[in-house]
Amino acid sequence: STITNRGECKRYNDLARLQFSGARLGISIFDANVRSFPYKLDMMERHPLGSQSFIPMTHSPFLVTVAKNLNDTPVEPKAFVTAPGQGINLLAGTWHGVLTPLKEPGRFAVVDRIGSDENLEEFYFEKPFIVEN
Repeated sequence: STITNRGECKRYNDLARLQFSGARLGISIFDANVRSFPYKLDMMERHPLGSQSFIPMTHSPFLVTVAKNLNDTPVEPKAFVTAPGQGINLLAGTWHGVLTPLKEPGRFAVVDRIGSDENLEEFYFEKPFIVEN
C-alpha cells in the first residue's frame, strides 16, 4: 500500500487482474435480491470474454459459488461467504453462481466487460445443490 492525499489516505493498488477481449471496461451498479440459507444452487454462469469484479457497497458479507470447468460444464461447485466488505474478482471463463447478498441492501459496484458480442453462458443443473449455512 501507499499513502496518498497528503498522508490522509492509504491506497491498495491494482488488486484485481482484469481481462477483456474486444470491448471496454465498465463500472456498473447492481441491486440484487437478498437470499437466505439453505440456498438452492440450480444454475451457474460464466463470461468467456472478460473478468468480473464485485465490490459490495456495504460491509455485509455475501455468498459466492464457483465451480471447476470440465468439458464446458461446471463441476464440483464450492461455496463460501465473504468477509464483511470483501470484494471478489472472477477471471474470464470462471463458472459462478448469481450475485447472492445475504442482507439488505444487495448493492454492488461491478467492474466488467462492456461489449455487444455474446459474453454469457448459463448451465442449469438437473439436480440443484443445496448450500447450508
